[in-house]
Amino acid sequence: MKRKTKSGNAYTPIMLKNSIDEVPKYSKNTIFSLLTILLLMSVLIYLHMSDSENILENSKILSRYLKQKINIGSNHGVNNYCTVTSDEYKFDCFPRGKADKESCEKRNCCWSPSTPNSQIPWCYYSSNYSNYKVINVTESRNEITAFFNITTNTIYKNDIKVLCMDISFQTAQRLRVKIYDPENKRYEPPYPEIPILKLNNKNEPLVSDYIVKLSDDKVGFAILRKIDNLTIFDSRNIGGFIYSDQFIQLSALLPTKYIYGLGEHRSSLMLDMNWKTYTFFNHDSPPTNDMNGYGSHPFYLMIEKSGKSHGVFLFNSNAMDIVLQPTPAITYRTIGGILDFYYFMGPTPSDVISQYTDTIGRSFLPSYWTLGFHLCRFGQTLKELINVHNRTVSAGIPWDTHWNDIDYMKNRNDFTLSDNFTDLPKYVNYLHEVGMHHVIILDPGVSSREPKGSYPPYDDGLKNGLFIKNSSGLPLEGQVWNLDGGTVFPDFTNPKSIDYWINQISNYHNILPFDGLWIDMNEPSNFVNGDWEGCIFTNSSSWENPQYTPSIAGGKLNYKTICMSANQYAGLHYDLHNLYGFSEAITTQFALSFIKSSRPLVISRSSFAGLGHFAGHWTGDVFSTWDDMKQSITDIVLFNMFGVPLVGADICGFNDNTTVELCSRWSQLGAFYPFSRNHNSDENIDQDPVALGPLVIESAKKALFIRYSLLPYLYSLFWRAHIYGETVARPLFFEYPHDNCTYNIDTQFLWGSALLISPVLKENQVDVDIYLPNDIWCDYYSKKCTQSNGSIFTVEAPNDTIPLKIRGGYILPTQEPATTTTSSRKNSFGLLITPNKFKEAFGYLFWDDGDSLNVWEDGLYNEIHFKLNNTILLNEVITNNYSDEKTILQNITIFGIQNEPKNIQVNGATYSNFYYNITEEVLYFSSLNLDLNIVFNITWT
Repeated sequence: MKRKTKSGNAYTPIMLKNSIDEVPKYSKNTIFSLLTILLLMSVLIYLHMSDSENILENSKILSRYLKQKINIGSNHGVNNYCTVTSDEYKFDCFPRGKADKESCEKRNCCWSPSTPNSQIPWCYYSSNYSNYKVINVTESRNEITAFFNITTNTIYKNDIKVLCMDISFQTAQRLRVKIYDPENKRYEPPYPEIPILKLNNKNEPLVSDYIVKLSDDKVGFAILRKIDNLTIFDSRNIGGFIYSDQFIQLSALLPTKYIYGLGEHRSSLMLDMNWKTYTFFNHDSPPTNDMNGYGSHPFYLMIEKSGKSHGVFLFNSNAMDIVLQPTPAITYRTIGGILDFYYFMGPTPSDVISQYTDTIGRSFLPSYWTLGFHLCRFGQTLKELINVHNRTVSAGIPWDTHWNDIDYMKNRNDFTLSDNFTDLPKYVNYLHEVGMHHVIILDPGVSSREPKGSYPPYDDGLKNGLFIKNSSGLPLEGQVWNLDGGTVFPDFTNPKSIDYWINQISNYHNILPFDGLWIDMNEPSNFVNGDWEGCIFTNSSSWENPQYTPSIAGGKLNYKTICMSANQYAGLHYDLHNLYGFSEAITTQFALSFIKSSRPLVISRSSFAGLGHFAGHWTGDVFSTWDDMKQSITDIVLFNMFGVPLVGADICGFNDNTTVELCSRWSQLGAFYPFSRNHNSDENIDQDPVALGPLVIESAKKALFIRYSLLPYLYSLFWRAHIYGETVARPLFFEYPHDNCTYNIDTQFLWGSALLISPVLKENQVDVDIYLPNDIWCDYYSKKCTQSNGSIFTVEAPNDTIPLKIRGGYILPTQEPATTTTSSRKNSFGLLITPNKFKEAFGYLFWDDGDSLNVWEDGLYNEIHFKLNNTILLNEVITNNYSDEKTILQNITIFGIQNEPKNIQVNGATYSNFYYNITEEVLYFSSLNLDLNIVFNITWT
């Protein structure tokens, strides 16, 4: 691999710092070799200044020479550096297996037994641990490049001998640090496609919020926020940097304990830093504490002591452990690929997420109907499905979409229709006639044992070589749901899979005109470990049993999934495992777009960074417990941080039987998930609202009618997420980063900046304690406004009601609700206005046809801003290119009006259709009949 040096930039040699007191620990040969390094560095400088071969070739020559001249072995004198100031600064040198003094010191590490069962490492790295030395460093206007040569082999196999570190200043707030092998190409994830940013204008001054400092003599770097000189990430002189073929490790000191992200895990909102390991390896298992989940998102957001925020993303798709310890510090251990870090400087939490999603891809804009309520269950006949429809409609519950789990399939095979569901197409056509929609489940596994010529999904895939292959070159066969006992897995990294998947989906869509696809079991899940024959050479394969295995469920990489030695178009499954569901989501999204010529709805269980650009997510097989309902809030806001705003949990729980009270409260909360769906398992009782009786019906209706009335606001939030990378559902600290009381609140969340949702999360409660930050908060129901100074309030929460507050300073667009989005879109609009202490408020509405592709790119939308300034309410029409539907404003509700208004005028004319409630201190306007796309002016005295 060739790499050109930057013209006009000389190398800056890094002096090797060894004090006189340290000299005796080196042999004469070592000292000679160190002097040789300095000599060769000088030669490299001369060669570079002479504009000869590029630095990469020179480093190879140097590497080969050093391998001959330096006796690569153990560090000496380790014990002189084993004193540490605190147990919290001990970085684990023996992460697997049982350590003792002898085995520890063979790793050139320190041994200091702690109390039994302590999480503090007994074997830890010395303060001078180093197995790489700097060869040379070059700097340009927006890039630093450093080369390193190995000096000491580790206990891990195939240490990389030469490393390159590229540090590139990509924007004022985005920095990339890439550490890789310059001599041999290693695996790097093909998805998501991160745009390469280079500041090419040499005449433009470099503006960066970063300062980067390198270690003087080894691999290590520190990143500082320029404005306050705060070190946000420091990997110098700690932890034990290792870079071998199947074990890469880097540790860093962090500035605070306020860290969020690192999903998908069942965890608290603010992550536990008490020697906590988070494992990244996509896995099919109900969400469980201390277990790797369905997705991998090696990204975190951190709040600094100043209230500023930054984010860090490791772009690596291999299995990994990330360890947090109370130093505070972080350790990354991945078993493949490279180290490729992106740093985002915020400074607000929302800025960090915007910068992160600008890197991995902004979230897609969902169709309007997908924001309605969805119903599903596993274990249903067509007759039962229709009964659920009829009783839900009769109860007057708002809903939009009926789903089918695998019951509709023949022998549980994709793209088939069971004999018991032959009339399903008629039912779907009926749903379309009444303005509703239909979604089916689609697993990636294809049945492999059907009679030849009888099952095109298998025959076509086999003919084109599109199934993942085992190490002998044959299609790898496992088992998922298929009743014939054999399952093969399409390789979605193969470009030919696009046409294959389009054909299968299109042919089936001609039979069953579904509206969206739910892709499940795509970690990929497998009911046998590896494949039916067992992974070839399992006991000796470094792919199936690497020297270091992260703390995954089952203890083996191929547990409940396919062989790591399996071959895909883009490489080994060992490298691509965490991307399998993501690659399926990309292909499925494209296929649906092509077939339907409208915005596709894809909901995926497996996920990786960037999924939100193509699909939404549900949180999997959660249990019907109060704790799981509470956990769902953390899950929802974290996936918004991961750039996947269309996310929800199975309302009332998937596993086990729910109860009336639990399902009532969960229905209230679920009405405010960005993706709102009730779904449960085949082994449980029915839990659609009507099946559980009057309380659940009333709770669902009340909360869902509020949701449907607020859909214009929710849809506008999704537009902001799509264009600007904002979150839809967010934790309180996003809006109040300087209020540390908000940092660990995981029982409340916001829609956007304005709507605070505070559900009841415990049994037998009819009130709830909520935290209100320093602001004005208006109750959605009573309309009463409260000025909080950052306090806990006890609010009423009747059995059928979820507490809601609107923040002062905001205008929320609303629409008269109906029982489907198709009907509600035809109704008139309204505005909910809650002034702040300055009697000001602001809001916006994004409106289009709700389904067409590329409306933003083609400008086929309306964007309207609203502004209240004391007693003047205005709208500003930013864009007005969609006119197929009337957007008539009829009603306005303004909270916090302390004096009865007089002389109200609308566009200069006296207006009399208003009502002032002196008890509520609310001003109501009705029958305004104003076109939102025409500028209006409302004033009063």
